[in-house]
Amino acid sequence: MASIKQFQVTFDCAEPERVARFWCEVLGYVVPPPPEGFATWDEFNRSLPPERQGAAFACVDPSGVGPRLYFQRVPEGKVVKNRVHLDVRVGTGLVGQERLAALEAERDRLVALGAVCVQVLLADEHNESCISMQDIEGNEFCLD
Repeated sequence: MASIKQFQVTFDCAEPERVARFWCEVLGYVVPPPPEGFATWDEFNRSLPPERQGAAFACVDPSGVGPRLYFQRVPEGKVVKNRVHLDVRVGTGLVGQERLAALEAERDRLVALGAVCVQVLLADEHNESCISMQDIEGNEFCLD
């Protein structure tokens, strides 16, 4: 029998801390404590060589259930659609207008944080409503 593995989700981005803090707000995640020996992440960051300062940041589920999110600076910008994306589950168990209202309320909250609404997909005979979004650096995700 195979064992279940823990995993983290890694985002390539231009501004790791900014994007990490956005996702903290989206998911209710938190920034973990700084490494031992450092009072703050800023203090730790200043201890790094200049080329490594601000190169990475992370956030975690405070309950310890969800995966760690890791954000790493890369030189290139986003060019094409993500092959993998997050579905933020805000409408679980809801249907019809009640589900759409929950999705739209979350969309509005995230747009105020800098996200972009790409498309509202209304329910049809096969699927419930969902909303396609982009984070503050253009990474796609869905409100589901």
